[in-house]
Amino acid sequence: MTFADDELLAFAEHGAAPLPPAVTRGHVSHDGARIWYATYGTGIPVLLLHGGLGHSGNWGHQVPALIEAGYQPILIDSRGHGRSTRDERPYSYQLMASDVLAVLDHLSIARAAVIGWSDGACIGMVLASQAPERVAGLFFFGCNMDPSGTNVEIAASPLLDRCFGRHGKDYAALSATPDQFEPFTKAVGRMMASEPNYSAADLAAIAVPVVIVQSEHDEFIKPEHARYLAETIPGATLLELKGVSHFAPLQRPAQFNGAVLDFLTGL
Repeated sequence: MTFADDELLAFAEHGAAPLPPAVTRGHVSHDGARIWYATYGTGIPVLLLHGGLGHSGNWGHQVPALIEAGYQPILIDSRGHGRSTRDERPYSYQLMASDVLAVLDHLSIARAAVIGWSDGACIGMVLASQAPERVAGLFFFGCNMDPSGTNVEIAASPLLDRCFGRHGKDYAALSATPDQFEPFTKAVGRMMASEPNYSAADLAAIAVPVVIVQSEHDEFIKPEHARYLAETIPGATLLELKGVSHFAPLQRPAQFNGAVLDFLTGL
């Protein structure tokens, strides 16, 4: 029977599936923060970048599938998220992308495929733009690259409440500042409200393989924005995931994993 958690009931109660034992794990000190990372398996490196307010444990359904397929999944908790710390500067995608490069340098990984989810996709696009030699390809799931791409009004729903509640519990369990979830969400929200601001010319200059992945029922990203990204980035393709929302990696892992593995096979 295929696992499904369309309403995030299991995620709200237990979180994503537990991660397997890591091959390596630790922190890299970089630019005022300590950035947590872990690696799994062996083979071609695949970097998994989680969404805003979440952490790397949310990839629990993806890591085993990548290991089984012969890849080396690499997880990084974004600055201020999960087990990573931050300083007092405002969040920015550029700063978080520089953290990712610092971890790759620490691990002596010259180049990796990037699977980005929401804010993690934006970080991946910044990497593809600023350090294309480090990015073998980008699976860009559920994200915008300018303010026009997001829905102005997002209806409240039990599903979103469950997701946000899980994020709060995980933050309290993992963070070095467990009582600061509210200031954390406000700081991340300020970044999301003002970034990213990529122009069509910026997108047209991206020179790595990119697939734009949009869920049929994404709560946050406009489908026309996903089409615009696919049409503007040279060689990019558009993939729609049917029957799922912004939380597809948790809702229908087999469907999401199949799309990721197809992308990786094609690189």
